[in-house]
Amino acid sequence: MGLKLLLGAAVSVWLVVMLVEWRRVMRRLEMAHVADWGGKWLNRLDGLNRLWCWHFHRLDRSEMLNLPASGPALVVANHVSGLDPLLLIAASNRPLRFLIAQEEYDRRWLRGLFRAIGGIPVKRDRNPRAALAAARQALESGDVVALFPHGRIHLDHEPRMRLKRGVVYLAQATGAPIMPVRVEGIRGQGQTIFAVFMRSHVKLKHYPPLHFRGGDADGFLRHLESMLAGE
Repeated sequence: MGLKLLLGAAVSVWLVVMLVEWRRVMRRLEMAHVADWGGKWLNRLDGLNRLWCWHFHRLDRSEMLNLPASGPALVVANHVSGLDPLLLIAASNRPLRFLIAQEEYDRRWLRGLFRAIGGIPVKRDRNPRAALAAARQALESGDVVALFPHGRIHLDHEPRMRLKRGVVYLAQATGAPIMPVRVEGIRGQGQTIFAVFMRSHVKLKHYPPLHFRGGDADGFLRHLESMLAGE
């Protein structure tokens, strides 16, 4: 009987300790979050992602995106790994609505999260009209839309690749400023999931906002491509 009481007391103490620890962790995540995603658990995930990027990938927490306090904006970055979106989110004080490849969006274990954060699926092998319409609507509602205009992972040593024209369409149609960002220092370049767990010393290189209101779209895209290439 004494042994049962001892075991019961030990289990009770363990449960209390776990509850206290759980609450402590949740408080830390809530304190770390910056962007308001409209829900407690999404905000906690925001905090978890920031802590991961700050401490594990050594992202300087002062390297925040220079976003307008309100209104639409287009965050445009080079794409070298699956870590890139997490870094941009960690450097933003506003929620980002990403254009996400349909095959990634449809992953069973991620679909619910992508839907909750306002991800916009795009079919890369078809006309992107529906995705661009959804992105335009998001911008016109005052959201920040993020995209990788190469359309896929593209490394610096690879042959030059023309940027997708959707970014100039969205900028011209909505008047949203383009915020170019170059991602550097990722150890797991070319990797998707593995890059998230390969410790890096990342850096985000920011450029002044760009505006496209019409004119030489090809020249504008070449200029933007050079910025994202770090030239």
